[in-house]
Amino acid sequence: MNDPILTPEELQSLAAAGTAAPSLLNTQPWRFCAHSGARTLRVYADPRRALPRTDPEGRALHLSVGTAVFNLRVAACHLGREPSVRLLPETSDPLLLAELDLSRGAAGPAPGPFGTDLYAAIAQRHSSRLPFAEREVAETVLGELTAAAREEGAVLSVLDADGVRRVMDLTKEAERRTADDPARQAETREWLRPWEPASDGIVLSALGPPDSQAHVPMRSYTGRPPAVSVPAEPFEAMPQLALLSTPSDRPSDWLHAGQALERVWLLATAHGVRISVMHQALEWPQTRWELRDPNEGPGFAQTVLRLGYGPPGPAAPRRSVAEVLEIVGEPALSHNVQNL
Repeated sequence: MNDPILTPEELQSLAAAGTAAPSLLNTQPWRFCAHSGARTLRVYADPRRALPRTDPEGRALHLSVGTAVFNLRVAACHLGREPSVRLLPETSDPLLLAELDLSRGAAGPAPGPFGTDLYAAIAQRHSSRLPFAEREVAETVLGELTAAAREEGAVLSVLDADGVRRVMDLTKEAERRTADDPARQAETREWLRPWEPASDGIVLSALGPPDSQAHVPMRSYTGRPPAVSVPAEPFEAMPQLALLSTPSDRPSDWLHAGQALERVWLLATAHGVRISVMHQALEWPQTRWELRDPNEGPGFAQTVLRLGYGPPGPAAPRRSVAEVLEIVGEPALSHNVQNL
């Protein structure tokens, strides 16, 4: 049975959820568009928010948009609609990455297709670049997270000690390469926001400390030597890491990986597990290729997750709904993302 048309209020609620998704350097590289009186929402890449030095193929951009698509799916279920998603629906428009048909009512009450009601976790999910406790995530929770990734067409592999050391070494190598690349450093610094409030980018309160024991190579957003000095703190001696990968490496796979990433992250948030993304090694072709575990068979690494228990991390700034949502045939929006 078809649901009524999407109201402006419903579209604003959907867009608020979508733009709460994570993105590399918090660039928020998405736009949402709907026609007044329609039951379909389109998701576009915003090329003005691309990172041509760090992400020349647009893989991370697609990953980021995929996280927003998953948030839209969760929000649609919260509104009592059953989302049907088409990825890359028009080859003639490479910026149109997804289309959500929201014309059908949900088959049942929340939590619907996700097993857990994830809507509240959208606002609670933050990147935590802070030290975690020396406590491993329970096997039962890890099992749920790996199953969640699998439902989205991706593989989440929790690494053993040897795998953690290998990934840490590759991440350190990637950090070193980036430190030796002035163009990449300049691109990263363009997204630093030394003032607050801001609507995007990395604010100073979200930088996070370096590891005083040099176990965990956290990203240096301010360059080397750092433009802003943050006091070091001790991190976990052996961080708990998971590798998210896909069987192939096309734009559609990147969008599936983004949806898997956000599904895992929201479920982890619901369990009180913190996550930070360690993406550095994905940004160089050699270190990205070496991330894959040959014992796992063929696959393409899409991101590395650090999991644990600790502070949630500060909320990152977000653009307003009016900046990310266009309703064709409606007056300009004034509602803000904080209405989520």
